[in-house]
Amino acid sequence: MVARAGSSIEASATSRRATAGGALYVVATPIGNLQDLSSRAIDVLGSVDLILAEDTRHSAKLLAHYGIGTACRSFHEHNEAHQVARIVERIAAGERMALISDAGTPLINDPGFRLVAAMREQGYAVIPIPGPSAVVCALSVAGLATDRFCFEGFLPARASARRRHLQTLAAEQRTLVFYESPRRVLQAVADLAAEFGDERPAVLARELTKIHETVMRGTLAELQVWLETHVEQCRGEFVIVVAGAPSADEDGDTASVSTRDLLRALLAELPLKQAVSVAVGLTGGKRNALYQQAIALSGAGKEESSHGEE
Repeated sequence: MVARAGSSIEASATSRRATAGGALYVVATPIGNLQDLSSRAIDVLGSVDLILAEDTRHSAKLLAHYGIGTACRSFHEHNEAHQVARIVERIAAGERMALISDAGTPLINDPGFRLVAAMREQGYAVIPIPGPSAVVCALSVAGLATDRFCFEGFLPARASARRRHLQTLAAEQRTLVFYESPRRVLQAVADLAAEFGDERPAVLARELTKIHETVMRGTLAELQVWLETHVEQCRGEFVIVVAGAPSADEDGDTASVSTRDLLRALLAELPLKQAVSVAVGLTGGKRNALYQQAIALSGAGKEESSHGEE
């Protein structure tokens, strides 16, 4: 796209990098396997004046592996705001810097937004050095639709906030991607099943590109059971990929009711055990799975009625 004279749209600063001198390189680093660092990334990290690293101790291992001796400075969410002006000033004076995160592509659920925004606003070069990304890595092996997807990052830590957030996403038709920590992954999958329905297809990707890489596909209910019976797998970093909600055409019945909505309606009129029995008869679903879903919905209802927070 060419900006017209007088247009408020700025041309890419990248086109001026040959004459401007200073530049910020946004460099993707491995998410697990050190061999995934590109040769271009190695060249850039070895030639810039300074590397801005989310955790200098963590990045030191990667740099040492490739014999890169460039100086590093800590740059993370807690100190980013007060460093931006000085970094932009130094780049304006001709310095070249690289921004890296602990793993993957910077700014994707990592620090750097303020810095890149400031660089763009002031017209300085920001140059992407593409590479690993846990989001794209998980999508590429999930076997779910990838033509349209929505990255949601980490879900809220508090159960009540997490359930409310998931309720806003239950009808989202794009494939959904979440990050989750090992200590919350089981409850997150349980809440996904409660809010999206037990039968929603999903993929659980653990320790991608590492020695113990595991990719499990099934329904949300099946993945919940797998986590419950394989507690030793609740370690490392997780990416959860969930199929989008089916459209009315895919359902084949615009009046169809989800298991979640059916249980909610039954719980409003019947005791929990009776509501589960009716739901089993109507849906043919597994009693235990429906019982656990009913307990979760019943608990959420009590929280909402009391307006309490965890």
